[in-house]
Amino acid sequence: MQLTRLFQTELFERLVASGLEDARVSHTHVTAYIKAEGSRLTELASQARMTLPAMSELVDDLERLGIVERRPDPSDGRAKLICLTEAGWEAMRTARRIIAEIEAEYADHVGSERFEDAAQTLNALLAALTATKGGPSRAE
Repeated sequence: MQLTRLFQTELFERLVASGLEDARVSHTHVTAYIKAEGSRLTELASQARMTLPAMSELVDDLERLGIVERRPDPSDGRAKLICLTEAGWEAMRTARRIIAEIEAEYADHVGSERFEDAAQTLNALLAALTATKGGPSRAE
């Protein structure tokens, strides 16, 4: 969808301008699915529909950037949880602020009511498709 590509391009240009110079679209495969309390690598890979080695590479990259860290999983001493660092939480707050700015600009283009109607329609479609196809759901 062209709108998605335009949105991603704008988001990442603004993230870079805000000081997150190393932000990449591929990082969203981690940040879109990571739980507040942390997630296992296998969970992230499954939800993002990626191989473990590919997800591990992304996590390694984000760890190098100080966005995530690996911590022992208290429920299984052999496993690790991928957790956001304080810098990671700050990056998430920055991204959410930028997303809100972009959405406000989109609303200015078509009118607030039309934009809100479109957003609600797409959310309803996502919920219906997720329920019928059993895909991963993401809370916004």
